Amino acid sequence: MKKFTGLLLALVAVTMFFSCSDDDDPASDQNARVKVSMTDEPGDYQAVFVDVTDVKIKADAAADEEGWVSLGNVQPGIYDLLTLTGGVTQLLADAEVPAGFLGQIRLVLGTDNKVVLNDGSEQPLSTPSAQQSGLKLQVNQELEAGVEYEYLLDFDVDKSVVSAGNSGGFILKPVIRLSAKEGTGTISGEVQPSNFQSVVTATNASHSISAYTAADGKFSLNGVPAGTYQVTVTPALISGLDAIVVNNVVVTSGASIALDPIFLE
Repeated sequence: MKKFTGLLLALVAVTMFFSCSDDDDPASDQNARVKVSMTDEPGDYQAVFVDVTDVKIKADAAADEEGWVSLGNVQPGIYDLLTLTGGVTQLLADAEVPAGFLGQIRLVLGTDNKVVLNDGSEQPLSTPSAQQSGLKLQVNQELEAGVEYEYLLDFDVDKSVVSAGNSGGFILKPVIRLSAKEGTGTISGEVQPSNFQSVVTATNASHSISAYTAADGKFSLNGVPAGTYQVTVTPALISGLDAIVVNNVVVTSGASIALDPIFLE
């Protein structure tokens, strides 16, 4: 395993610069394709901007700092997490990597992060030095040659933005749920009336996944692990409408479950 890991790291370092391999390249037959996207759960802010600088991978699950390399073909930028809800995702990286064991993914953030509060005021989000090196997320999956793997990084804004106490400032401590598309499903549907936003949450004993409804009332909960869920629709308080619960929603890997339209009263 140690020899294989060393070989994998060496191959990654060489091939990352050629993430879009030519079809005639024999080496591409030994590669898997990895896509990493980002989405967000609802949060009580006008906007939360995060400065994404890199996405890295590591061939083993060890806690040390050795062996991290950029995934390649990364799309750095400053993204508003609150636009990435209701099923909307942002592609961060799409690259070919040598087939083999993938231990971890790391999202690396810069320092240009900020939150826009509900009164319209802006506050910088200080980032602890430990977070600037990147948040490690365990994958622990064997990648097969010729197969495409999609991973979703789901931010939890309410837990990620932390008050700095008496200073009145805010700290960014990312809380992210990692899910693989091939091992999860999707719950989608529509909530009416749609002239206000509702929060849709799927919960069971192990998981809680949320999203806002879009302007047309539609929603999509992505990266939902297989299992049976209770889906709760909570309308905005100003609407005066009651929450509705849909029980026994069964999610299977790779399947999309479309709920019947939900009408709030």
